[in-house]
Amino acid sequence: MGLPLPVLLKRLTNELQRCSGYIGSDIVFDPNEVSFPIEITVNMTNIPAYAKIDGKMVPIKDHRYRVVINEEYPYEKPIAKWETPIFHPNIMPPEDGGYVCIKLLDKWEFGSTLLSFMKAVEYLTGNPNAMNPFGTDVCMEASRFYIENEAKINASVSFGRH
Repeated sequence: MGLPLPVLLKRLTNELQRCSGYIGSDIVFDPNEVSFPIEITVNMTNIPAYAKIDGKMVPIKDHRYRVVINEEYPYEKPIAKWETPIFHPNIMPPEDGGYVCIKLLDKWEFGSTLLSFMKAVEYLTGNPNAMNPFGTDVCMEASRFYIENEAKINASVSFGRH
């Protein structure tokens, strides 16, 4: 059993206002015209990632996903479904379901918010966790790609030379 509808709608209104402030544009939400599930389309720009298009790795910066909220929110976590091409160990490409694997969803609780969720997806997009991929073929391949191509840093220390 979820929150009473007026309480749920007030919470969603407040959370979506915070999300609007973070993303810098209005999310139109009229609590008087709600029917569940609620779907929020999120567009992200300038977040580097890759897509595999025609067998080639292509850098991409623009992404879109949907957040689906049902009437049991916040007791039940939202669902994130990716809509644009991506080659990522923690995000299924749309043709495989588009699901997003994120620890926040595993640890979702009543106090979790849509804003913290959106920030976590934003971070995950540009910072894949190659050591914890989804078990799909594409995500496993992406995991290997990110492990093999991970950033490397070498440093050395010298003394007495200028």
